[in-house]
Amino acid sequence: MAESMRPARRGLIMIMSSPSGAGKSTLTRTLSKSAAETNLDLSISVTTRPKRPSEIEGVHYHFIDRASFDELRERDELLEWAEVHGNGYGTPRKPVEASLKAGRDVLFDIDWQGTQQILERAREDVVTIFILPPSMAELRSRLVRRAEDAPDIIAKRLANARDEIARWEVYDYVIVNDDLERAYEAVRSILAAERLKRSRAVGLGDFVERLLNETLP
Repeated sequence: MAESMRPARRGLIMIMSSPSGAGKSTLTRTLSKSAAETNLDLSISVTTRPKRPSEIEGVHYHFIDRASFDELRERDELLEWAEVHGNGYGTPRKPVEASLKAGRDVLFDIDWQGTQQILERAREDVVTIFILPPSMAELRSRLVRRAEDAPDIIAKRLANARDEIARWEVYDYVIVNDDLERAYEAVRSILAAERLKRSRAVGLGDFVERLLNETLP
């Protein structure tokens, strides 16, 4: 069947969440940069927290002040937003909607609060994945090795991790990240399967009707 005859597909929203240090950011960036994933956009959140030394404006986040963040929220221009560790995070709505309409998938690296908001607004477009650490001891080691947060911030992240992990049942899929390559392949498999869901095909009923009515020579 010629490519042009296939039904169009509406894009999907893939959300990955985890406690800080469990690996969601590494997985989302690795997937978005994969040469095989040419139809995938990484959603870039806005945040009021200070930029870490290793971060790049417009690549990891858009770093904005509190007044700008509050203005976006009040104008309902954020698809989701949350307060995490005393800082505001949110996702601009318009770029996401444009990607979905164009048949492109959008990858999110957000926490459970943002996930809940998006599920309430667009459940049929969303697939959710929660990334678990193999142990709390390993989670602490990863945060220390990252060497980007002060000890008091690390302690706060660990204290919040248990509450975040307790939300695992909200998610469609759960992956234990004890091996980054294996976790990455699991995420790719989920994305491939979700793209083939019947509900994501635009005009599939009309396509099937044409098949049934096709006259063979």
